[in-house]
Order: sequence, then C-alpha cells, then structure tokens
Amino acid sequence: MRFLDTFFDGAVMARYLPDLISAIWVTLYLAVVIVAAGLALGLALACLRTLGSKWLNVPIIIFADLGRAIPPLVVILIFYFGLPGLGITLSGQLVIVLVLGAVLAAFAEEIFWAGLTSLSAGQWEAGRATGLTFGQTLFSIALPQAVRLAIPPLVNRALAITKMTALGSVIGVKEILAVSSSAQSFSGSATPLTMAALAYLAIFIPVVIASRLIERRFSWSI
Repeated sequence: MRFLDTFFDGAVMARYLPDLISAIWVTLYLAVVIVAAGLALGLALACLRTLGSKWLNVPIIIFADLGRAIPPLVVILIFYFGLPGLGITLSGQLVIVLVLGAVLAAFAEEIFWAGLTSLSAGQWEAGRATGLTFGQTLFSIALPQAVRLAIPPLVNRALAITKMTALGSVIGVKEILAVSSSAQSFSGSATPLTMAALAYLAIFIPVVIASRLIERRFSWSI
C-alpha cells in the first residue's frame, strides 16, 4: 500500500495529468522536427562530399567529427546561456532543435557517406557510361542503394537522439522530464516521475518495435 501511495497516487496523477499530456505533445513535436531536420541535413552533406571538393569536404568532416565528439548538453548550455552575451537570444525549444538536429546530422552524414562509399566504382562508371550525368548517377543509382543500406543504423541513431529531448529540462523546455520533475517538487510525491516513465514507454515502445521491423526489412546486403 505504501508503494502504491508513493509511486501511483491517484490524486497526484489526476492533478498533473493535463500538464503531462501537454508535455508529451512538446516532446513529440521536438522529436519529429529534430529527426526530420537532422536526417535531411546529414543526407545533403553526404551528397556534397561526393563532389570531391576539398573546400567542401574539410568543413563537412570537421562538423561531423565535432558533432559526434562534443556532449550535446555542453553545446545546449553554451547556446542557451552563452549566446545572450553576444546579443543572441534563442528559445529553449529552438536550442534543443538546433543542437540535437546538428548532432543527428553529424552521425547521419557519416552513415550516408559510408553507404555511398560502400558501392563499387563499377556502378558509378556504368551510370556514366550510359550517358547519365554525375548528378543523375548519384540520385538514380548510388543514393537509393546507399539510403537502403543506411536505414538500420539511422533508425537506431534517430531513436537515441529523440530520447535526448529530455535534456531540454535543464533549460526550461516544458517537455516530459521538466514537467514531471516540477510536479514532483511541488507534490512531494514520486508519482509524477512514474507518470513520466510511463509516458516515455508509451512513446518509445512502439518506436522500438517499428525500428526492429525496419531493421529486419533492410538488414540484408544488396
């Protein structure tokens, strides 16, 4: 009984459920925007690297290496608390989207690039031999195969980055963890944290199941 009162207090659940539902929508919104922006930017950067320009490749490689090396929380704090000193003020949600989107883009670029470089040179040569331009060869022959090879690791990376939306709690973004932590402080009960855990399970268990199905579908080599 004491366990239920501590972690599943019905009165506390009823009081904070509306706030938690709003926080779930914020978390879902951030996750969708971050994944869409990160994958699109990563794909664009990988395609630019195929041009073989040193002036493009060096900045892209530096961006990818830094994005994968620096902890996202450090960059989030720099953007949110440091940029105002330069006269640039960004909302908490925008900071989360920019930072986590860039981190995902850094990983996605390397994953897409690995897929592109895994294709044999003969496929590129065959495309050019049939009269296709470089761009047509890239988008009609190379990229569809590279994307298919990249799907399993991209799904895992996208899933990992969406869970990092919880980092928004440190800069006041009203996502699930921030709202539940605040509710726990005001109520003195662990029930809001239990509600947060259940909310994350409700969001991510279907995503995990879908990711397994996608990985199984695209895990075989071409």
